[in-house]
Amino acid sequence: MLRYIVKRIIGVIPTLILVVTFVFFFVRMIPGDPARLVAGPQATQEDVELVREQLGLNESIPKQYVNYVSGLFHGDLGTSLRTKRPVAVEVASRYGNTVQLTLLSLAWSSVVGILLGVWSGRHRSKWQDYTGMTLAVSGISLPSFWIGFILIIIFSVNLKIFPTTGADGFSSLVLPAFTLGTSVAAVVARFTRSSLIEVMKEDYIRTARAKGLREKAVIWKHAFRNSMISVVTVIGLQFGYLLGGSVVTESVFAFPGLGSLLIESVNYRDYPAIQSLILIFSLHFLIINLLVDVLYALLNPEIQLG
Repeated sequence: MLRYIVKRIIGVIPTLILVVTFVFFFVRMIPGDPARLVAGPQATQEDVELVREQLGLNESIPKQYVNYVSGLFHGDLGTSLRTKRPVAVEVASRYGNTVQLTLLSLAWSSVVGILLGVWSGRHRSKWQDYTGMTLAVSGISLPSFWIGFILIIIFSVNLKIFPTTGADGFSSLVLPAFTLGTSVAAVVARFTRSSLIEVMKEDYIRTARAKGLREKAVIWKHAFRNSMISVVTVIGLQFGYLLGGSVVTESVFAFPGLGSLLIESVNYRDYPAIQSLILIFSLHFLIINLLVDVLYALLNPEIQLG
């Protein structure tokens, strides 16, 4: 196991190099001049050129790339063009909010999705199955911003139960977490149903039934655990999606997380912040993929990690 983890960590390095290189050149293709934005609309051309020199934007692209990579090796993510603060400080101030939102979203969506998927799988081609999959398809199809606006109108404006925006306590997480986790619950439900149906066709399930075991015991003791192998992969990937894909939800609820920080950075052409945020999102996916593979072995010891 340790050898496999070390091997995977080493294998991540080329991927990170590609991500760093791609993001560096991609953000510089975004229309707009960050020096002009920093200097202000009333600044003269001389002022803009002075700002460009101070920010190092007048240097050649290869030199900027070398400086950026060199800073990463020293743990320096750069300085935000928008706030003039270190990007690491900006990320740290919002990272906790995004993690809390992500964990709450993943927790309820995983539980609801698994239960809904098992319910549908147990009653294949019956009204329970049709009802569960209708809910799942609806959760995937409905845009998150639309769900967010409806929740705000009902629970914030009309009922005044939850706050509309901000990150002040648990109550401010409820609506964004429900909005963010809706599509995840739908995806988990569909995968759980499909996986459970496939497992129910196996010979050991027939044997368990032949022994006279109750159907609930067959489902939860024998079929459920083995069906979770593929579902764990989906949940792990959805966790990475939630960490990096909360941009729309955080914007709707004005939630101060990494997603809203990315939007603000793109609007301001804040190169250092954009590069760092996308790099962090990529690291999330790489780390989560490793953890998912390790969970494979814990759920099924017969799986060999290569």
